Amino acid sequence: MSELTQQAQQRIVLAIGDEIHAQAKQVQAAIGLLDEGATVPFIARYRKEVTGGLDDTQLRLLQERLIYLREMEERRSVVIESIDSQGKLTPELLLALNEAQTKQRIEDLYLPYKPKRRTRAQIAKEAGLEPLADVLLADPTLDPQSIAAQYLDAEKGIVTERDALNGARDILSERFSEDAQLLETLRAFVGKRGLLVSQVVEGQESNGVKFKDYFDYEEALSAVPSHRALALFRGRQEGVLSINVSLGEEAEALTPHPCQKIVADHVGIKDMGRAADRWLMDVCRWTWRVKICLNLEGELFQMLRDRAEEEAIRVFGINLKDLLLAAPAGPKGVIGLDPGLRTGVKVAVISATGSVLETGVIYPHEPRCDWDRSVEILAALAKRHGSQLISIGNGTASRETDKLAADLLQRYPHLNLTKVVVSEAGASVYSASELAAKEFPDMDVSYRGAVSIARRLQDPLAELVKIDPKSIGVGQYQHDVNQIQLAHKLEAVVEDCVNAVGVDLNTASAPLLARVSGLTKTVAQSIVNYRDLKGAFKNRKALLEVPRLGAKTFEQAAGFLRIPNGENPLDASAVHPEAYPVVERIVAKTGLTVKQLMGNHDVLSRLLPRDFVDEKFGVPTVRDILSELEKPGRDPRPEFKTANFREGVERIEDLRIDMELEGVVTNVAAFGAFVDIGVHQDGLVHVSALSDQFVKDPRDVVKVGQIVKVRVLEVDVARQRISLSMKQGKAQKTMVQPRSQKKDAPSSLGAMAQAFAKLRR
Repeated sequence: MSELTQQAQQRIVLAIGDEIHAQAKQVQAAIGLLDEGATVPFIARYRKEVTGGLDDTQLRLLQERLIYLREMEERRSVVIESIDSQGKLTPELLLALNEAQTKQRIEDLYLPYKPKRRTRAQIAKEAGLEPLADVLLADPTLDPQSIAAQYLDAEKGIVTERDALNGARDILSERFSEDAQLLETLRAFVGKRGLLVSQVVEGQESNGVKFKDYFDYEEALSAVPSHRALALFRGRQEGVLSINVSLGEEAEALTPHPCQKIVADHVGIKDMGRAADRWLMDVCRWTWRVKICLNLEGELFQMLRDRAEEEAIRVFGINLKDLLLAAPAGPKGVIGLDPGLRTGVKVAVISATGSVLETGVIYPHEPRCDWDRSVEILAALAKRHGSQLISIGNGTASRETDKLAADLLQRYPHLNLTKVVVSEAGASVYSASELAAKEFPDMDVSYRGAVSIARRLQDPLAELVKIDPKSIGVGQYQHDVNQIQLAHKLEAVVEDCVNAVGVDLNTASAPLLARVSGLTKTVAQSIVNYRDLKGAFKNRKALLEVPRLGAKTFEQAAGFLRIPNGENPLDASAVHPEAYPVVERIVAKTGLTVKQLMGNHDVLSRLLPRDFVDEKFGVPTVRDILSELEKPGRDPRPEFKTANFREGVERIEDLRIDMELEGVVTNVAAFGAFVDIGVHQDGLVHVSALSDQFVKDPRDVVKVGQIVKVRVLEVDVARQRISLSMKQGKAQKTMVQPRSQKKDAPSSLGAMAQAFAKLRR
């Protein structure tokens, strides 16, 4: 390892340590484990002694920053090598490059040395005009015209004094525009003081009606939230909006322009009435207007987009996590209903273990209206298979089908059925997927959706992992953000959720197993194939007999794979097989068997972790083992509850101001939460109406899948907009404007609801 590489590694470790609030040795240890192929869930749970107890949140941030910082170090090395090869790498420049903390700073420092096409400044230098530029900059008392006359050369294209002065201007403006410190100063100034301004492109008013809120809009660049920034960029991409950065009408009208003055101050130019002062100030104006302004605007746009995408991806990740970790109904028989009108309601009966028992279709709605017959069929199915739950997709004809289920419950109370409306987002994607075809090769595609709707009630996590996270519908502007970063984030969320819950080795599908720490799709399928061939796994050790599953994979995965009722009771817990010797010492000390020990709070609470540590397992791991023994295989997900939609409220027309309802949070955005209240159109609870207390982040109050009580604030039937409140006090019927702006921004609750609904896809 070269000295430079050692310095780079040290910079990375120190930078990450500052960001995640950890010591350098903790960061170095975590990086070493990641480089060896360990996963974040494995490190967070089973390598606490090595990392000093870094949690999964710290480790995820470490993993993300490690990628960025390593890329930055590679770029830094390339830049230093390039400048050095030109013979221009001074000790001062090398120090500045080594101290640069962002990719942008490195590029700013590299700008004067970056190979580029022949510029006007280079042509002017070749014509011998650099001395003219230098002398006028050094002594503003000189008359530009008189001095320029000394540099005329027709053969080099310098025919007049104006030609000479223009060449000198090009030389100075390029020099100024490549000054890293000046660029940083201007970037900070405009970033802080700038306004993002948008106008409708002439003739696009009717085509771009969904962007109407941005036809004449401005907002502080530093304050533009993620959802508005992405909407503006989409509007520009679709040719509806023109956007630019401005300092405001008053500042833009000043002479000199504020940014021109910053350039002048930075290079020591002042207009004191001397012979060359006006010409030099014009050079500063040219530097800003021609050389810097457009590039800086592009950089600020990119910074805004990056910030907006990062926030949108973060929000998507949080919402996805909440959805995946929603309360499971558990091993209960379910009748899944995929609602439809003309094509009928598809029915799938699922056993307590998720097996498909029967499928069919009923036609209770228009045009057949075979209501009574449909109720009888469902009752017969429930009785025949001992079903306990009815899972109803929330798409077209959902409320009508929910009403059908309510009638079923009323007519046949002895069946003890419970009906639940669930999100069917992604069900159609799954139905037509290669995975569904492989899982149900002989089943009509129209019934697969009903199966998915039933199973996601039993175990949302196990079923939703079969669907591309981007198809689940809990993100905003997901097609406008960096798809690689989005996929990486969502994959990490799914991995964390699956491993937090754990997986039953003998019932899990290949897609679910593939999300377990250390397992690939190939290895997951090998496990399923082995299980089909050999039968259920009796212990975790048997995993080592699975083809392509070696010792390293076993180490990463074993702790997250559970075997209920296996040969070893510990195999049903989160205790890793490598730590079984610790449990044996605990067993020896207590005189109890493992089965007697598991769940025995009285005995376990009296044990001291330090009594069982050894050279490999310290107090943190032993403490985790004791906790797991007390509640073996505990599920971190909440208790299963259902929302009760109000009877008689089935369409948006049924809503009334101040009506109190129960609903389910379907999505959470920066400006509020969307709630399904059973009328086929989600209502918006603006952030200002989420609580009687000030709410900075909606996720501090609500999460996807949460059952909430709401009050109707406003209903706009024509535009399909519903505004709701979760405040305890009497809701105000007037709209709450989030913040005054110079021009009308998309601030009304209804406008944001419509913008979100139309633009998230």
